[in-house]
Amino acid sequence: IVGLKWDDEIEEHFYNYKVVAIMLILIGVLFIIAENRNKHLKPTTNSLDELTYKQAFIIGLFQLVAAVFPGTSRSGATIVGALLIGVSRTVAAEFTFFLAIPVMFGASLLKLVKFGFAFTTAELLLLVIGMLVAFVVSMLTIKFLMSYIKKHDFKAFGWYRIILGIIVLIYFMVF
Repeated sequence: IVGLKWDDEIEEHFYNYKVVAIMLILIGVLFIIAENRNKHLKPTTNSLDELTYKQAFIIGLFQLVAAVFPGTSRSGATIVGALLIGVSRTVAAEFTFFLAIPVMFGASLLKLVKFGFAFTTAELLLLVIGMLVAFVVSMLTIKFLMSYIKKHDFKAFGWYRIILGIIVLIYFMVF
């Protein structure tokens, strides 16, 4: 809904290296804060069945931050949001993947509507191949990530985002 109403304004005001770098750093810091906080607190939600509508709504608001601010990472924002409200790491990741389905579909549809449906046969073939490859890679990535988070926290990802944000800032300030 936000994308439909304000897509052009969002792109005009927020799609620049400063916002991307700041959001990379900010979400990285939030990952570290959430993991440090959760080290001392036991998660209150340990299965998808325990997730309440209120928690789902709050996680959805974090997803909205990612829709507005480039460099945020939709999955990163929703996982951070879930961790901050007491959802376990595993449930946060699982719910994030479920949330991706309607969001990715909606964002893709919005771009198709915006740019038109007039494809040549070759373009349509490339689009279908790209979608299939993206699906397979996504499934493999999800499998790896779910295995990883059962044994590790997200601090490394937080530090990666902070370092990448600093590199982006330095690069564009110098060049």
